[in-house]
Amino acid sequence: MQFIEQYWPLMALVAWFGYKWWAAKQVVRMLPELRQNGAVFVDVRSQAEFASGNAPGSINIPLNELPSRMGELPQDRDVVVFCASGSRSGMAKMMLKTKGFQKVHNAGTWGNVC
Repeated sequence: MQFIEQYWPLMALVAWFGYKWWAAKQVVRMLPELRQNGAVFVDVRSQAEFASGNAPGSINIPLNELPSRMGELPQDRDVVVFCASGSRSGMAKMMLKTKGFQKVHNAGTWGNVC
């Protein structure tokens, strides 16, 4: 019992990262269908990160610009967001969902989309 009391924050963190990894893998499995159905692929990394390498067919809207550029994204199509680690894309997904986007998917890292 003392082990759990002592290490519960670490176990919670591991569980959180495990869930994020599992959720991204679910989206990765859906990518061929999402592409075929005309999903928009949005890389939310910085412009410099995007310039150093990106997924073919993706557009770059850095996370800090997303609130002012949401109008560039269609609300009636699937939107796939991704970044370097999956954290910024998780924030992007939350931002889009709170603004009425229903079909938002976090693919995690941009390497998952290539």
